[in-house]
Amino acid sequence: METNNKTTPITAEKDRNSISLDLMHRMRLHGMSAAFSESLQATFAETMTPDSFLNWLLSREWDYRAARNIERLVKNANFRYDDASVAQIDYNLPRGLDRNQMERLASLDFIRKGENLFITGCSGTGKSYLATALGYEACKAGMRVLYANASKLMGTLKIAKNKGTIETEFKKLEKTQLLILDDLFLVPLDAKERAHLTEIIEDRHGRKSIIVTSQLPELDWYEAIGDSTVADAILDRIVHTAHRITLTGESVRKLKAIKSR
Repeated sequence: METNNKTTPITAEKDRNSISLDLMHRMRLHGMSAAFSESLQATFAETMTPDSFLNWLLSREWDYRAARNIERLVKNANFRYDDASVAQIDYNLPRGLDRNQMERLASLDFIRKGENLFITGCSGTGKSYLATALGYEACKAGMRVLYANASKLMGTLKIAKNKGTIETEFKKLEKTQLLILDDLFLVPLDAKERAHLTEIIEDRHGRKSIIVTSQLPELDWYEAIGDSTVADAILDRIVHTAHRITLTGESVRKLKAIKSR
């Protein structure tokens, strides 16, 4: 009779530690297995009580699973930057960024409340970086995040509509606690894009958060949407619960290039 990894009998020939490691691997307790292996190569475990040792093993397993979960969330978020971090934000650059506001946003309370964030400013002022840094914080807190270039997302939804898979795409967006729409309104929306954006906004209204980055000032969004009725519906659902960061000054890339000379 065939057996698998979960049903194979324990072999008596092995010593107890080897049996324990084998069982940990079978049960996918990889963090605990690594910790137990470390304890076998050192003497610190001998100074622990059984309760302390068990607590240490379980804590290592918990930390391992938490780290793996964060890795998975970050990978699925599809961030634009791999190294964006709230801790690495440069507040010395002359762009009107308020440290206190960023620290409040980094607490993620606005996401837990289903509120939105608008980050506007000229090209190169660091809008996408700030949005991504907050996205990383959300992943570290166990939240599902999706970063999407707005134009590419609209293109993807158009293709899905033609293929008949549009509902699948909307369900993917629906599952995210934080949706980052980068470079929204870079070009005016057409009729199909207006319909898709309306559905996204309607689905998330009051429940899940959106971070919008845009080169276009908020006052010009109404015109960029292109239809007054749709614009009223979209903006009414997102502006009243929105936090705002308005970046000023020159491109960060340009300023850093000048500084490095």
